[in-house]
Amino acid sequence: LLLVQMWTNGINEASKMALLAWEKETGIELVQINGQRRYGGPPPGWMGGPPPAGTEVYIARLPQDIYENTLIPLFESVGKLYEFRLMMTFSGLNRGFAYARYASLQDAQKAIATFHRFQVREGCAIVVCRSTQKRELIVSGLDVSVNQQELEAMLQMVTEGILSVTLHASPHQRHTKLAVLKYRSHEAASLAKKALMEGNLRLGEAGMRVNWLDPQTKQKLQLCEEEPSSSSVHEGKSLAVPRPAALLPSLQDVLEQLNILCQKHHLNAPLFFTKCVQVNANGWKQFWYQVLIPGYHAISGFTWVLQDKQGQTEHEQAKLAAALHILQVLGESL
Repeated sequence: LLLVQMWTNGINEASKMALLAWEKETGIELVQINGQRRYGGPPPGWMGGPPPAGTEVYIARLPQDIYENTLIPLFESVGKLYEFRLMMTFSGLNRGFAYARYASLQDAQKAIATFHRFQVREGCAIVVCRSTQKRELIVSGLDVSVNQQELEAMLQMVTEGILSVTLHASPHQRHTKLAVLKYRSHEAASLAKKALMEGNLRLGEAGMRVNWLDPQTKQKLQLCEEEPSSSSVHEGKSLAVPRPAALLPSLQDVLEQLNILCQKHHLNAPLFFTKCVQVNANGWKQFWYQVLIPGYHAISGFTWVLQDKQGQTEHEQAKLAAALHILQVLGESL
């Protein structure tokens, strides 16, 4: 252990000394916990609550021997920082990426415009973009006997900030379940991921595996939930029916909301494409949809629809499902 300590202390000693001198000179306090070193959150003298969503930027391709004494003044030169987090290795080098959260959306956008592809050193151009703020984890390999109450109780004991827990039969592994966990913030989800992975926790006989929930898996789970099951047919009538029309917003209202959101973020109006890909024996139709938003990436998915007695065509129903999906995606990511 002593040899390891001597080795880590000897790495990048000059930069570490410069960092300590800067901390002493400025009075800035850096707190290291859970594999990251943090400034602020809130910073000294901050008044009021935290900044709104969308004010954090992601910084990548950092030289591993560069520290906050260089990075904080650089990123603070374009706007007031609420928080700065540098991901650290055990040896005392940075892990090549960091997060800067600004006091306003305008400051975050200015940081991206100013520092994306900025050379912090000759030949070292960094990447700066909007932070995705992931908040959902997927826990796979759960024993089939695990129930909702047991899982929620365990998670509340070992993690903080959890908003919802949903259990699913695993589409990849028989006789196991998986769970989707949603947290109040990216930071809460990150700490939960670390705690669950390092804790080597088990429920039943199956070992847990924890990852970020990716959009493809999320879409697949939603599709499995939406797909009408043959076991839900009774006397020739499907019990798996869409929500009543009264509970669904109109296509016109959703498209209007979507257009307003696109305009707010300087994006052009979305273009919709829908295609029926299969029909089952109960009259349900599965539609594939794709939405193209100039200035943003294309988003596609699947949805099941049933002939609408109110006169709405099946393509319009599919378009409504697509628009609701896109509204959610844009609302969480922009």
